Amino acid sequence: MSSPSSGYRGAQPGQDGAELGLPEPGAGPGGQPAGAGAGVGPEWAKLAPQDALEAAWEALRDVYDPELYLDVVSLGLVYDIRAENGSLVVEMTMTTPGCPASESLPEMAAAAIEEATDGAVPVDVRVVWDPPWSPEMMEEQAAQMLGFRSR
Repeated sequence: MSSPSSGYRGAQPGQDGAELGLPEPGAGPGGQPAGAGAGVGPEWAKLAPQDALEAAWEALRDVYDPELYLDVVSLGLVYDIRAENGSLVVEMTMTTPGCPASESLPEMAAAAIEEATDGAVPVDVRVVWDPPWSPEMMEEQAAQMLGFRSR
């Protein structure tokens, strides 16, 4: 899979996510083999750590800005997704500081990632303002759909 153009500062799909602390694929509680103890179930999804980052990027492609009707990745609103202290940290921005979706978009982003990873890893969505968003951060097709000139 190619890297998202809006991965502005950091993590890309396939980046090592070992610090997420997820069990190895097929492992149960405490890293034991699946089926080795009680509690084996959806909370021990067969999700390799590096797959959590890729799943997060893909999940955010299903989170749409309610005013622009384009996904937050295509709009260039997602600056970074990385593993930090056992969580997935998402740094994203809004098109403007007064964006009416400034509360709902981060909540929708977190919910989408939690669903995509079956809740296997905590998600921390942080809204950042540096660098400020600009239309140049959008993917080419999204910019064209909004009437911006081709680069």
